Amino acid sequence: MRPLEDKIALVTGAGRGIGHAIARRLAADGAEVILNYSRAKEGAEALAAEIVADGGKAWTVMGDVADLASIAAMFEVVAARTPAFDILVNNAGRGSNGQPTLETSTPEIYDDLFALNTRGLFFVTQAASPLLRDGGAIINMSSMVTRARMSGLSVYAGTKAAVEAFTRIWAAELARRQITVNSVSPSMVMTDLIRDNMPPDRIEKIARAIPLGRVGEPEDIAATVAFLAGPGARWITGQDFPVSGGT
Repeated sequence: MRPLEDKIALVTGAGRGIGHAIARRLAADGAEVILNYSRAKEGAEALAAEIVADGGKAWTVMGDVADLASIAAMFEVVAARTPAFDILVNNAGRGSNGQPTLETSTPEIYDDLFALNTRGLFFVTQAASPLLRDGGAIINMSSMVTRARMSGLSVYAGTKAAVEAFTRIWAAELARRQITVNSVSPSMVMTDLIRDNMPPDRIEKIARAIPLGRVGEPEDIAATVAFLAGPGARWITGQDFPVSGGT
């Protein structure tokens, strides 16, 4: 029996990148997967079709995690189709363009990042909580930037530091229901966004600085999420897991 057989998982931001890999891995482990997307409809629907063609269960739901009305509408659709689910992966998020410093950040940059990475994640989890079965799992995506001392990352790092704080507090609040809450902190991961926008020599330089000698792949993150969602992690909660090649 596969480790997530008969489980249902909702993955936000599943239309591409790390979310895409997470959804595929959870489905391979036996879960029925609900793929949330905001703009990447084509990617989410293609992956759902791929999972179904392979004998799994998957379906898509649109929802802009940065918009509270859209979150509410998304969970109306989810609740109408399934009365309860077991796993929530809060993957939707983004970094800042141009790495604004303290001096160059604007209220618009600040509000945009916190609306999705922090406020959206909070209210998605609040809306999901009544639908999560006791004994379920919540996995939040953080980032190794919370440990960084690099110019231009303060706003983004702040959004993810809040996510790690949520993780610890929610673990205590939901322990009575045996719901585990953990976070995963990747370093650089080779998504299409990185591949298409970062010069290869810059990627090589970063890879050389990583003890394991390479940048991450989305599947590296997906494997850790799958572990935290599965039966082997039932006594782990309130923790953050760096997935960073040793950095």
